[in-house]
Amino acid sequence: MCTFSILLALSITILLHLAQCHIIDERTYLDLVELELDQKALKQKQSRFRVYWHDIPSGNPPSSMPIVKPVTKTHKTYKMGFGQVNMMDNPLTLGPELSSKAVGKAQGFYGMASQEEVGLLMAMNFFLTTGKYNGSSITILGRNVVFDHVREMPVFGGSGLYRWARGYVQAQTHDLDPKSGDATVEYTIYVMHY
Repeated sequence: MCTFSILLALSITILLHLAQCHIIDERTYLDLVELELDQKALKQKQSRFRVYWHDIPSGNPPSSMPIVKPVTKTHKTYKMGFGQVNMMDNPLTLGPELSSKAVGKAQGFYGMASQEEVGLLMAMNFFLTTGKYNGSSITILGRNVVFDHVREMPVFGGSGLYRWARGYVQAQTHDLDPKSGDATVEYTIYVMHY
């Protein structure tokens, strides 16, 4: 009799716990449905703007620096810098001069991902710091072949005013100093967002 009572109490406890989990799951599902319906009411917007990205590895302090060195000098891909990864906190400005109005930072990293050309894997957030865009960001991830005239990379997310952003950027080198590695690149951003 005692064993039966223990098993019955244990079974009832388990059933009550499962019932509570089911109720929580139903509430969570309802919340998700409500959130989805709210998003459908939002209007999608399209934005286009231009900023200048300043990569200054020769700066004091540098705006980007290597965090992973390229493969060994004896390896045939060393000439391209294959394997090197740089972390960046690059200024974004309205004009090509570093002294023009600062509008944000490009924060992330780029790595030498090609063994045949200067082809980078770029992963960065354009974090905006001025006006109504202060605190908003756009996330970019893509391939950047440095010596192509125009490079296109996808925008696959954002925050703040660029929440759920998607689109692309076009990058064009404005200035490059091969000796120091300093570069100014014009980024034109085309983005859909809510």
